[in-house]
Amino acid sequence: MAEAEAMYRRALEGKEKAWGPEHTSTLNTVNNLGILYADQGKMAEAEAMYRRALEGKEKAWGPEHTSTLNTVNNMGVLYADQGMMAEAEAMYRRALEGYEKAWGPEHTSTLDTVNNLGLLYADQGKMAEAEAMYRRALEGKEKAWGPEHTSTLNTVNNLGILYADQGKMAEAEAMYRRAQDGRSGRHVSTGVGRV
Repeated sequence: MAEAEAMYRRALEGKEKAWGPEHTSTLNTVNNLGILYADQGKMAEAEAMYRRALEGKEKAWGPEHTSTLNTVNNMGVLYADQGMMAEAEAMYRRALEGYEKAWGPEHTSTLDTVNNLGLLYADQGKMAEAEAMYRRALEGKEKAWGPEHTSTLNTVNNLGILYADQGKMAEAEAMYRRAQDGRSGRHVSTGVGRV
C-alpha cells in the first residue's frame, strides 16, 4: 500500500501543478487517496482527503452531483468505521437522497447506499430498520444484477447475519445457504450446477 500511496501522491502533485488544486480530476485523485488512507486505517488522513474532495466537488459540480455524492457516501463509510453513527447516518441519508434524485431508487449506486444504511442500523441494534434497508437493497439488486451476483449475495449474507443476531436461526440459515449456493454456482432448488 505504500507504493499505491506514493503513486497517488505523485499523481496528485502532477495534477495540482497542471490543472490546479480544485480541478475535478485533481479532486478525484484526492478522493482516491482518501479511500487508500481509510483502507490503511489512517482515519484522520482519510477524513482530511474526503473533506477536501467534498468541498471542491461541491464548488465545481454542486452538492447533488453524483461524483459529490460518491464522496459523501465514502465519508459515511469512514464515520461508520469509527463508530460515529450519527455522522455516518447523515452522510448516507444525504447520499441516498441525492442518488434517488439523480439515478432513481433502483440504481445500483442507490442500492449500495441503502445496503450501507442497513449495515449502520444493524450495528446500532435497529433491527427493523436494518431489515427494511436490506430487503429494499436485495429486491433492487435482484432486479438489476440477478440473484447470483456477488453484490446481491452480499446483501443476502447481511440478512443472514441480521437474522442470526436476532436469534431467528431458520431464517438465518436460509439466507446463509442461499448466499453459499449462489457463490458456489449450485442452483438452490436442485443442489446441482447452473440449470
